[in-house]
Amino acid sequence: MKPNAPPDKGNGKTHILLIEDNILLQEGIEAMLLKQEGFVVVARADDGEVVRNAKKLAIPPDIVLLDVGLEKEDSIALMELLRDEVPTARVIAMDVLPEYTDVVDFVRAGGRGFILKNATAAEWVATIRAVAAGQTVLPPILTESLFNQIIEDAIKAGKTFQQNGSQLTQREVQVVQLIAEGMSNKEIATELHIATYTVKSHVHNILEKLTLNSRLQIAAFMRKEER
Repeated sequence: MKPNAPPDKGNGKTHILLIEDNILLQEGIEAMLLKQEGFVVVARADDGEVVRNAKKLAIPPDIVLLDVGLEKEDSIALMELLRDEVPTARVIAMDVLPEYTDVVDFVRAGGRGFILKNATAAEWVATIRAVAAGQTVLPPILTESLFNQIIEDAIKAGKTFQQNGSQLTQREVQVVQLIAEGMSNKEIATELHIATYTVKSHVHNILEKLTLNSRLQIAAFMRKEER
């Protein structure tokens, strides 16, 4: 573990813990982050020892950038340990091009964001700031992969979606289309000039009518319908 000079707590900055076992990449990511206003790298490491000693850090991290392909560690196990050691930290996974199962396992373990290692500096910054602000971020290429895989898994499992889209009202169809575009309830409310709670009501009705369980499945359903 390579701790940096302890920053002043409460300075409004985002404190980042970086775990990456490729040292050159680790140093490059840190250098890129330190050029950004408002970011402080509190420590960087090439294994999970920093997590096991997280309470020794001068200031706990707000964001943990975690390589999901660590050679000597189980990254998912480290995420579970992070929940115990630094419960307020939000974890962003880093990978070149992860498998669908890696993304699913990461999300199930409580991950809040995913960044591809070949992303631009602007994409790194945007992802970190969005997750620090409480959002969940997944790159478009992974979103596409997840949607497609969800549909394929559902078909393999023998699950059938109700195809009767005519049972949806015109407004519900509009909501479904905007969900498929990745809009949040608030964004949909703005787009349709209706209240956010009205959007929530529409989403609830859509899930019941299409016998789906989540917004993600609504988007997957739409993509299946468009094929």
